[in-house]
Amino acid sequence: MKPILILFRILVGVLFIFSGLIKANDPLGLSYKMDEFFEVLHLHFLIPASLAFSLVMNAFEIIAGFAVLLGYRMRFFSFLLLILIIFFTFLTGFALFSGLIRECGCFGDCIKLTADQSFYKDLILLVMILVIFIYHKRIKPAFPTKATNMLMALAVLFPIALQWYTLAHLPIVDCLPYKVGNNIMEKMKVPPGSTPDVYETVLIYEKNGQQQEFTTENYPWQDTLWKFVDRKDKLVKKGNAEPAIKDFVLTDFDGVNMNRGVLMESLPVYLFLVRDVREAGSGWEKKMQALQQQFKEGKFMLFGVTSSNKAQVEQFQKERGIDFQFLQMDGTAIKTAGRSTPCLLLLEKSVVKGKWHYNDIPDFTK
Repeated sequence: MKPILILFRILVGVLFIFSGLIKANDPLGLSYKMDEFFEVLHLHFLIPASLAFSLVMNAFEIIAGFAVLLGYRMRFFSFLLLILIIFFTFLTGFALFSGLIRECGCFGDCIKLTADQSFYKDLILLVMILVIFIYHKRIKPAFPTKATNMLMALAVLFPIALQWYTLAHLPIVDCLPYKVGNNIMEKMKVPPGSTPDVYETVLIYEKNGQQQEFTTENYPWQDTLWKFVDRKDKLVKKGNAEPAIKDFVLTDFDGVNMNRGVLMESLPVYLFLVRDVREAGSGWEKKMQALQQQFKEGKFMLFGVTSSNKAQVEQFQKERGIDFQFLQMDGTAIKTAGRSTPCLLLLEKSVVKGKWHYNDIPDFTK
């Protein structure tokens, strides 16, 4: 049993630390995934607290992972891990069997797992954690008490510092399709070699008050008593022919599509992303006013991008002292493009050349 316990501790500890680190790199990303679960489960009252849940969960995964590896307070941490993995298994099972959520976000946006992969991963983890919980008394600390306490203190402080940094700036590792170096127009195309969805035409006929589905191959054409009711296309096999960026649609406030003008512009283009102008942070105003002045001198193009309405934007511009044109885009797309509100993107012919949290916008007065 001892070799099995050691193996399970290593696998569980490393996996939880790895999972926590990936999500702590982008805590907002996990909070957005939590919002999706809360909406599907009709728990809308929890949405305002999703970021707090994300921060706590990411930190706990890292702390618990270290505790398992170090053999620290195993009764306490093995019990909490068991509760957590039961909860995770429920969520991934719900995502798999309901079909309402395609990805659980278990490893953030850096490693995409399908619903079935996430569910079976959690089932395996559930078995290993259950064994650790049952035999936790056999697990002894790997180091002397003083060394173990110091390592655990570092395990607590590290995720707190990491998540503070990523929220005050941007993720250290950008795994999103809008990361620096990516070509937005290329990412809007279906990946080469991908497999499209396979559909089958289903014909619905009725006879003697009973409806039945047929395909074009087994339709009982010799039986004239069947009466046509409807036809539909049924998904037979799910493909992977989905572009990385599928919702980048810029319009002006009259609904005119501006994608081509922005992405094909010969001059560099700055996009000032403000998903909701009512939730915009502060401290960036003078820098953006300096950037605005250079835009007026014809050095580059500058657009605001928001999901807010025209009246809200006009009030925002008046309060913050900016007067460049704002375009509209779906709020989810804006959250994906930039993990801060506001966030500044620099494009050169649709290639992302720069991305800045509003705390890190360059000083254009220099």
